[in-house]
Amino acid sequence: MQDPQIYMIVAGAGLTGLAMLSTTLLAAWRGWLALKRQQMAIASEQRDFGGQQSAAGQRIEIADLKERIRKLEAIAAGVDL
Repeated sequence: MQDPQIYMIVAGAGLTGLAMLSTTLLAAWRGWLALKRQQMAIASEQRDFGGQQSAAGQRIEIADLKERIRKLEAIAAGVDL
């Protein structure tokens, strides 16, 4: 017959290990969330700066989009460019 203290020691060690693992995983989860928040903030800042183009830059972009539309319409009509 085994000593009941052995069971208590093993159970305590198991609970301690589980607590350590849980704490580590929680810290990793919080770090991952912080990383994602930082990535979202950077993406938001880039979108904000991208919307403040000069008038010339906006005209060039619109002209480029119009040219793409013309090419797509030509392809749809079967015209060779």
